[in-house]
Amino acid sequence: MTNYMKIVAKKKLWKYLFWFGPFLITVGLTVGLVSEQWGLIPLAFLITGIVISGLWIIWQSYQTNWWRSRSTQAGTNALVATLAVLAILGLINFLGTRYHLRADLTETQLFTLAPQSRELVSVLPQPVKVWVFDINQNPQDRELLENYQRQSSKFKYEYIDPQARPGLAEKFGVKDYGEVYLESGNKRQLVQTVNENERLSEVRLTSRLQQLTNSTTAKVYLLQGHGERQLSAGKGAISQAVQGLGDKNFTTAPLNLAETSKVPQDAAVVIVAGPKRGLFEGEVKALQEYLNRGGSLLLMIDPNTDPKVDTLLQEWGVRLDNRLAVDVSKDSVGLGPAAPLVTEYGQHPITKDFANGISFYPVARPLEITSVPGVEATPLLRTKPYPNSWAESDLQSEKLEFNADKDLKGPLTLGVALTRKQAAKSTSTPQASPTPSRLPSPTTQSKTSPTPSPSPKTPQASPLPSPTTQGKASPTPSSPPSPSSQTATESRLVVLGNSNFATDGLFQQQLNGDVFLNSVTWLSQQEKQPLSIRPKEPKNRRITLTTTQANLLILSSLLVLPLIGLVAAVIIWWKRR
Repeated sequence: MTNYMKIVAKKKLWKYLFWFGPFLITVGLTVGLVSEQWGLIPLAFLITGIVISGLWIIWQSYQTNWWRSRSTQAGTNALVATLAVLAILGLINFLGTRYHLRADLTETQLFTLAPQSRELVSVLPQPVKVWVFDINQNPQDRELLENYQRQSSKFKYEYIDPQARPGLAEKFGVKDYGEVYLESGNKRQLVQTVNENERLSEVRLTSRLQQLTNSTTAKVYLLQGHGERQLSAGKGAISQAVQGLGDKNFTTAPLNLAETSKVPQDAAVVIVAGPKRGLFEGEVKALQEYLNRGGSLLLMIDPNTDPKVDTLLQEWGVRLDNRLAVDVSKDSVGLGPAAPLVTEYGQHPITKDFANGISFYPVARPLEITSVPGVEATPLLRTKPYPNSWAESDLQSEKLEFNADKDLKGPLTLGVALTRKQAAKSTSTPQASPTPSRLPSPTTQSKTSPTPSPSPKTPQASPLPSPTTQGKASPTPSSPPSPSSQTATESRLVVLGNSNFATDGLFQQQLNGDVFLNSVTWLSQQEKQPLSIRPKEPKNRRITLTTTQANLLILSSLLVLPLIGLVAAVIIWWKRR
């Protein structure tokens, strides 16, 4: 062995032996990574290369006392430092792949999902997949889909070439490039068709995702027969609002209480949108009964109308003011004084995400809110304070001037959300009352009824009945039912002093549509359903210059600034010469 090593050392074959070892290691790694199979061949190359490199290291240490030399120690330190850096970089990449940390520095958070979208995707009950049937993968659409996928492992997406996979395209019924579909289980739904001019919309994707994953469908009835806003397209119609309800998985239907005399049992929300004529007394009572059994009602009442719902609103502490809300502030963006602009919203689920967004209400009436026991009221829409806004009583005057005797100073309340908790009657058989008489109550409408049949009653301040409210109608004292025998229900009411904001053309302006859709969603008491999402648009930062300003800018950049630099250079040269 010693003689063999001397021959190798004499002929300097060890130099070639050293390079042969790393070469075999590289070949083994390449074969394994390319084939993705670590079989016999790549392992043989790796083991042979490692053995040769090991023998070379042993030979070096035997021949020149290699381990103790200064160059070996420096090389070893450099190798350890390099391996440490590589290990740190690998760990950072591993953590970056597993835990995402992104910062959206745009002013309107263009690259961040809305809270409603994040909440919906994070609690997906079953896997959902987005199929994009298109050849080109738009970076903006991919970024949006990636944002969704980061929220939940149950959300997936895939781009498909319809020509390459015609069977899958036929399964979904694809007719054109750019169609985007949602699939969850056996359910499929078209989201939209994307192209160069229209990119994938978060609003539509979240809305369709909500429809696909929500098995329940709420029924919304819109009262008709009193000159309310028509549901189909036309002048002053609310067809866009109805379409928006459909997009949020609501089922809409007209309701004529003059014919049915009772609100259907499946009604999640009843909407009264801008009636021009008064309701019959029986219709008002039907709405009261509906509210008393835990229903939800949206009233949108315009000025100069009397829908005859004062008795209903009185129970909730709301009064319709007959004056006109005006806004004369200079920043009303050309809408005119009769279209109050609202940027202040109440702390309520309907308006919690509005911040300082804009909504406007052409020809609106203010509301007066008074405290009623058992009713919780939250103002939703507030106009600017006086002198920017007030309630005008003189509608014939050509010049708007505040009259301290007749007008009402702002801020004005244009919308309010109210809740009323009540205790349902016990399921046990009630005792018969020998007389139909009832004690009058300030919040009870039964005193106008001549018949002994039960009429809707407004709940008292206490959520549980007391002997003073339950036992006076009976000649013999009786103890009230125990709380455990009753079921608590909640009635909800939203009153808006305007219906124009939800009409076609205005519905999609600013936050107008969000006010309507969020109100219906909250009224439907589907707390898990996401509220309306506003499309995110970059703020317009472009500078608009007049011709004179543009000429001055060109003159200053091409003549004035170079002249100033030239003069400064001449002055410096003159001082240094």
